[in-house]
Amino acid sequence: MNCANVCAEWRFLMNITIKDVAEKADVSPSTVSRVIAGNGRISVNTIARVKRIMEELGYYPNRMAQSLVNKTTNTLGIVLPRPADELLLNSFFPELIRGIVTSAARSGYDILMTTGPSESEEIAAIKRLFKSRRVDGIILMHSRKKDPVISMLNQEQFPFVLVGRNDDSLPLLTVDTDNIQAASDATKHLIDQGHVRIGFVSGPSNLIVSQDRLEGYRKAMKEARLPVKPEWIVEGEFLQESGYRAMSFFMNQSDRPTALIIIDDIITFGVLRGLSELGFHVPDDLCLVSFNNISLTELANPPITSVDIGIYQLGYTAAHSLLQSISGEEMSSQRQIVPHRLVIRESSTKRIQ
Repeated sequence: MNCANVCAEWRFLMNITIKDVAEKADVSPSTVSRVIAGNGRISVNTIARVKRIMEELGYYPNRMAQSLVNKTTNTLGIVLPRPADELLLNSFFPELIRGIVTSAARSGYDILMTTGPSESEEIAAIKRLFKSRRVDGIILMHSRKKDPVISMLNQEQFPFVLVGRNDDSLPLLTVDTDNIQAASDATKHLIDQGHVRIGFVSGPSNLIVSQDRLEGYRKAMKEARLPVKPEWIVEGEFLQESGYRAMSFFMNQSDRPTALIIIDDIITFGVLRGLSELGFHVPDDLCLVSFNNISLTELANPPITSVDIGIYQLGYTAAHSLLQSISGEEMSSQRQIVPHRLVIRESSTKRIQ
């Protein structure tokens, strides 16, 4: 095919209109419009024929024009965590996004992601999304104490869903794990193995997930009438380096813990590296239970016991709930809880006699 033919074919594809589709499908242009919009009383056979012709002709609906008519964008916004580089270092976020994208795509929605290096820049970025009507709703990927973003979106009455628990009494749409119960279950597992000195490696204290998992740990220890010493609790970031640094602190204690609850699998890999360099072994010298059950936990040496919180399902449910809210569907509950389960592996199977 020569250049002239290629150019002619390209111009033809670029100029395909609803009228062209209607003519070839032997229907009216308004019928094609209703098929695209997904409304109106149209037979299944007609819908199938119109969609087939659209595909054959390479016709794609003008989303911008549709949004002007329908006052919707068919796009959801995702607010990435701050700082955004955590997204690349922690498998939790890509898996969460995978669930969001799958759910959104099944409803014909696209995804637009934003973030900001500081709180003020993050708020400005989110304002641009909803003030300019670039998205129909927003997904917040983690919950912080007294979060100004939540206050702003709630005040603007703009549709959003929070992945996590809100620390205010506002009736917000949330999707979460029961992190208090999950941490309690993880701690009870170690207590059942005979451990009485159990430590906790936490995340940033301004995150609700850190607060809830620490509370679950304390709850289980209290119910078992076991002490919780301040030196057995270490706070850090959701990074390997936090776990690595924590080991020199823990293992130099005269009355050190015999087991640890670690708030995130990525931190646990730093713990394993730190223990190895110090000459300690898991589970002989220290038993570990972690959270999130990312795929690498099963491949670690030894394989890591971890609480599976259903990351993909959290993302899928968050997008689905937000789309229900946008469409005005009646919802059974504003707070959706995704079930968790403890996956027991070698890192926690050493019993204390």
